[in-house]
Amino acid sequence: MKTTKKGNNWTAYFDPETGRYFAEIMYTSREGREQYDYEITEEIYGRLGTFADDVDNERLIKTGEMAYSFENTMYGTLGPERTFWNEEAIEAMDEAVRKQENKSKKKKE
Repeated sequence: MKTTKKGNNWTAYFDPETGRYFAEIMYTSREGREQYDYEITEEIYGRLGTFADDVDNERLIKTGEMAYSFENTMYGTLGPERTFWNEEAIEAMDEAVRKQENKSKKKKE
C-alpha cells in the first residue's frame, strides 16, 4: 500500500508500523497560513485522490477526527493560535512523516 498521497493543498500518510492514517490540509497565501491535521480511517485514505476536484478530497479528509489546527491570517487571528484536540494523534502523525522522510532520504543515497 502506498504510504503517502498528495493533492494541491493536502497530504495523507499511512504508517504501516502502527496501522494509523493521517492527513493534513494546508493553505498558504500572502494573507497568512492555515493548517489542519486529521486522523482518518483506512476507508477515507483509500478514497483520497479518486476525485477530479481537490475540494472533494479536502471535504472527505474533514470527515476524520481533527487533531490539530493552526491559523495565522490577517482575516483570522492577530497572531499564531494553536488548538490541540488530540495531542497523541498529532505526535503519531509527526512520527509517521519523519519515518517516511527518512526512508526517502535513504533511497536517494
